[in-house]
Formats: sequence, structure tokens, C-alpha cells
Amino acid sequence: MKVAVIYGGISSEREVSINTGREISSNLDKNKYEVTEILLDKKEDIFKIIGMDIEFAYIALHGEFGEDGTVQSVLEILNIPYSGPGIMTSSLCIDKDITKAVVRDAGVRVIDGISVKKGEKVEFSKLNLGEKVILKPNKGGSSIGIYFATNQEELEYGLNEVFKIDDEVVIERVITGVEISVPIINGKVYPTVLIEPLKDTFFDYKSKYENGGAREYVYTFEEKIQKEINEFTLKAYNAIKCKGFARIDYLIMDNVVYFLEVNTLPGMTKNSLLPKSTASLGYSYSETLDLLIGASLEK
Repeated sequence: MKVAVIYGGISSEREVSINTGREISSNLDKNKYEVTEILLDKKEDIFKIIGMDIEFAYIALHGEFGEDGTVQSVLEILNIPYSGPGIMTSSLCIDKDITKAVVRDAGVRVIDGISVKKGEKVEFSKLNLGEKVILKPNKGGSSIGIYFATNQEELEYGLNEVFKIDDEVVIERVITGVEISVPIINGKVYPTVLIEPLKDTFFDYKSKYENGGAREYVYTFEEKIQKEINEFTLKAYNAIKCKGFARIDYLIMDNVVYFLEVNTLPGMTKNSLLPKSTASLGYSYSETLDLLIGASLEK
């Protein structure tokens, strides 16, 4: 099978994408796949794939023009199967605010918060989200552009900074607890990965992508909590009409599970979470790529 690994891109997560793409390309089983790479430096570069007789595209992009359904649309027009969910799920899940609303309606517990568009006025005292809030780009990832605020001055500073990279900001109550990540592949929930940041107090960019940034390992919670984690993962997967695979992140505080976000194209560097989950079931990195390609082709 002739596989094109598409990576790079134009988003703030370009560096992560390049690492992911190179890792995937070097670890695909060369006895099964004829691998070629397509590095995107601008949007038009996606059209390099035309005439290459590609049978499957592994999308190793993150963020804008990668996870948002745009590249998926191009590949569908060209009748090229690709990794991860389809157009609708991709475009939905890039928007954190809409995703929260959809999974909440499906019975998944979410963190209290609001979304703010550029130009809207916000008063910290009227948020009613506790003494400390977190600000995130609505369409960002990899913990880029994360700020915290405990007063009006910090809130305004955080909003100004996040608005430099997105036109909408999600503001949420800060939940102090354990962060976990749960892969789901072809509707099957895989082992939970527990995350202990070592370079900061939360799972930020350094913790995610630097060696020694975090301790990440498969962990099984007591039966009641683990059951809820697995149920939430299935509910969220079905609510967003996902096919193929995804990775869903949560926070657990005082044994209560809160949804964070859906990753439709999870990172696949050597420090990434999904391969650690599958490894606990005996999959090598290369076999995990086979698994994800197989699940994507079935969709």
C-alpha cells in the first residue's frame, strides 16, 4: 500500500506535527507500506498529493488546516482514504466550546465555563467560576496559549494574549486534580493513561513534548471511577459521530471525572500518550500504526 505521511502545516502546532510526521514515517512497516512524505509549508502544498497514486494518507497535522476538516475534505474529493475521523467530526472537535456542548448533552460531565469572542467585555467578578480560571484558545491544542487568572488584570492580560492566536477564548473554572487520557479506536476503549507533570503544575507544552516533562503510565482506577471514564469515552465518541479513532482527555478531582477535550489526530511522537496505552496491550509502535490505519480504512 502506498502511504503518504502529511505533516508540517501552518498552525501554531507545526513543530509538534513535524516531529509526529517524521516518527510515523520512520516507523511504518516498510514490508507493508511504500512510504512517501508530504511536508506542508503552505495550504496549497496539499495538492502535491495529486498524481502520486497514494492509496492512504496518514494525516500527522495538528490544529488549523489539519484537524479542522479542511484537509479531510480535499482528500475525500480526491477519493484518498485518510487517518482519523471524517470531515464533520474533525470540524466539530476543533471547536472546544461546541464539543463541550455536544458531549454534555450526551451525559458527559464537563467543567463549568464560558466562551468569549474578540471584542466582548468580561468581568472577572461576574464569571462565577471560582477564585481562579484558565483561559484557552477555542481552536488551539498542545497546551499552546494557556493562561490563568485570579483577578480582572490577569484576565484582561490573558484574553489579549490568547486573542493573538484565536478569535475566541474558552474560560473555565480551574479543576485541580489528576489528568488522564483515553484512546478509543473503532469504538473500543483502550487503557487509561495517567499523567503526572514534572516540569510544571499542569500538563503544559514542556510536559507534553520534552523528554522527562511528565511521567505517563497506564493506570486502572477503582471500578466505579474506571467504569465512568469508559462510559464517558464511549458516549463522547458516539455523540461527536466519530469513526476511526480519537483520544479523549479528562481531569479527575475528588474522584469526580470531568471531560476536557477530544483529540481527533492524537500526537504520535515517542512521548505521545496513545502509543503508551496500546503498548500495555502488547502493541509495538509500528503495530499501533497498523491498528490506526486499519480502523481508519474501516470507516
